[in-house]
Amino acid sequence: MAKNRLIQALGALAILTLAACAGGPAPLPMAPAGPGADSAAGPLTLRPGDIVKVQVFGHEELSGEFPVDENTNLILPIVGEFSVSGLSVAEVRAKIRREFGQLYTQSFVAITPLFRVAVLGEVQRPGLYSVDPTMTIYDVVAQAGGTTRQATENQMRLLRAGQAYSFGLQAQSVARSTMRELGIRSGDQLIIPRKALSQEAWYIMLQLGNTLLLAYSIFR
Repeated sequence: MAKNRLIQALGALAILTLAACAGGPAPLPMAPAGPGADSAAGPLTLRPGDIVKVQVFGHEELSGEFPVDENTNLILPIVGEFSVSGLSVAEVRAKIRREFGQLYTQSFVAITPLFRVAVLGEVQRPGLYSVDPTMTIYDVVAQAGGTTRQATENQMRLLRAGQAYSFGLQAQSVARSTMRELGIRSGDQLIIPRKALSQEAWYIMLQLGNTLLLAYSIFR
């Protein structure tokens, strides 16, 4: 009886340990289609939450990263506030250059749109990042320090407004696609889940197995 109770107790401990090691939330539900079905076609436009990076060479005091507010307005130094609703990035770029050109002759202005995307899960530096729409998934993950040893890259998910989409870094067609081509936009969350059983979990399971065998050999 004592032997059976000991083996049952060690078995229960093994189950609890493995459950703790697996950890993390349940897998996100998969959507039947990707998020970018309507995003890659047509000119790129700005949405609330996006950022416009402006570089005015020779006038660094005018340079910076400026957010698009909830009303789709952009506020720039000297230029002031103006709406970017319905304007393509190319049109916004031309307007900004025209405004600064009226103030400074022979000025060179570079305008780059940026998306604010959260990179979460098994990456070295989880957080919120400003990403260029020409960047790939690999580029964004690298900006977050790369994946950890516990990452399941081929189960990477995108979470948008409570809806989840699944795609993996190992799919070359996805990994080489740009943020724009994938339809990534500000407010999206890229989540790289943890492996169901990590290397540490397998080690713990092996140790528990050895303990069970030792207990059995002692009390049989």
